[in-house]
Amino acid sequence: MKDKKVVFMGTPEFAVPVLKKLIEETNVVLVVTQPDKSVGRHKELVKTPIKKVAEENNIKVFQPEKIKNDYSVVLEANPDIIVTCAYGQIIPNILLETPKYKAVNVHASLLPKLRGGAPLHKSIIYGEKETGITIMYMSDKMDAGDIIEQEKIEITDSDNVGTIHDKLSLIGANLLIKVLPSIFNNTNKRIKQDESKVTYAYNVTREEEKIDFNKTAREVFNQVRGLYPYPIAYTTLKNDEIKILTCELNDSEKGNIGEITDLNKKGIIVKCKDKSILITKLKPSGKKEMNARDFINGYKKENLIGEYFK
Repeated sequence: MKDKKVVFMGTPEFAVPVLKKLIEETNVVLVVTQPDKSVGRHKELVKTPIKKVAEENNIKVFQPEKIKNDYSVVLEANPDIIVTCAYGQIIPNILLETPKYKAVNVHASLLPKLRGGAPLHKSIIYGEKETGITIMYMSDKMDAGDIIEQEKIEITDSDNVGTIHDKLSLIGANLLIKVLPSIFNNTNKRIKQDESKVTYAYNVTREEEKIDFNKTAREVFNQVRGLYPYPIAYTTLKNDEIKILTCELNDSEKGNIGEITDLNKKGIIVKCKDKSILITKLKPSGKKEMNARDFINGYKKENLIGEYFK
């Protein structure tokens, strides 16, 4: 496949294994990624993970502010195919239709479930039992193109966004390389998506990061896992923001919603709608991440039990 010219479009760490595999197996002539961002107090410009890989391999990089208005560089590269993975912008139809083999996307869900920008997070938050990778032809509607191939994995209670991210990024890279010959030979079976089964995974909002203890313990447990290690769920205690990094399910039905009902060697038991969660790791505002036990040690026990997370 080294004779096939590829333009790759992607931005975050998730897309790195995909780009690396494409560099090994094809002729990547151009990489398109989001503009560098200013980060930190000193507003230092930081390159995207994809840009770093491209530069390490001496591949031309294009970083338009808005690809829908500035795409001539992509057309000038005259690619045989465009491959996207977590690029982060809507791609104009001319780029989807011009290449000989069109444009394909590596998407981190089992389409038609969880179309959108946060399928990793929402698969856990929504309590899905499985997720996976979909390789699909791109269309002018978000994540609605014909499916080429899918691969599933189970979501377990020990998974969080970080573990699912790492598993699926590798699966995506390998599955893409597996199906590329069928794309070039036009031998794959294009499967139309069932529109009656569509669900969406829009980007996580600040409101969605706040824990609502009026939900069931399972729902809160899924929310915490579905937001760790980024952007991290939070609550408040005595008007101070507390980020909750990890927790466990707990069978206690004692107490009122949001109430700290008990403390033990592992952490803090908090009542939800039905049962409870056991908070095991957290981050108070302005402080470092810590085990819940260390947090407890900073208080007198009687000053925590009976308090409420809100």
